[in-house]
Amino acid sequence: MASVKREELPVAVEIRPMHEFDVPVVVAAEYAGYPFPWSEGIFRDCLRVGYVCRVIDVGGAMAGYGIMSVGAGEAHILNVCIREEYRCRGLARRLMLHLLERARAAGMREAYLEVRPSNTVASRLYISLGFEQIGVRRGYYQAAAGREDAAVLRRVLQQDP
Repeated sequence: MASVKREELPVAVEIRPMHEFDVPVVVAAEYAGYPFPWSEGIFRDCLRVGYVCRVIDVGGAMAGYGIMSVGAGEAHILNVCIREEYRCRGLARRLMLHLLERARAAGMREAYLEVRPSNTVASRLYISLGFEQIGVRRGYYQAAAGREDAAVLRRVLQQDP
């Protein structure tokens, strides 16, 4: 497969909190991006319980989103998605760095996430950001042919004093 090279974005990029009014666009992006998407209710629940919910806007258009829970010294990155037409422009990296900084600012010592081994693009991004695989969750993801494992990744954010 040839590498897709896209031009840098000539417009403003902003990462901001997700709001209720963002949910329909987020859900549309989720359904376009994943064969087994989160429901609208899951996104609304994430907002309701106070998870770190962010959208990345490019020139006023919602280009992607990220959801992270924080607590007990750990951050768990639950969902990151960049819409197809905005991929390969460094937006996922920007969004991940933002989430990691929010986790650090909240005093979290480590960040965790799960990724499908078949999602090599995401896996490479996470490894380049300092995540290391620490385990496997067998049958974690729904898949077309049954279930798919998840690689469990961790990144240390700050050391205990």
